[in-house]
Amino acid sequence: MKIYVGNMPYSVTEEDLKQAFEAFGQVESVTIIKDKMSGQSKGFGFVEMGSADQAQAAISGMNGKDLKGRKLNVNEARPRQDDGRGGGMRRPGGGSGKPRY
Repeated sequence: MKIYVGNMPYSVTEEDLKQAFEAFGQVESVTIIKDKMSGQSKGFGFVEMGSADQAQAAISGMNGKDLKGRKLNVNEARPRQDDGRGGGMRRPGGGSGKPRY
């Protein structure tokens, strides 16, 4: 089961998260979401636990817990919602794409 972990300090590593969540069971994977351009953490990520019971224990045990000076926001990960904005090619600076002359 996948868990969302938010409000993380930017200095937290995947290994830090793995160690914190291992107390609740087998950690299958850890992913910290990073900015594509800078490579810096966006302050949230996901931990996948070995079972739903372990995930629930981790959510209960880690939500609100201090990690490197910040209280974590931990809950069950939800599938991404389509916000309707689309991801097509866009021209920088706005406008309609028509010539100015």
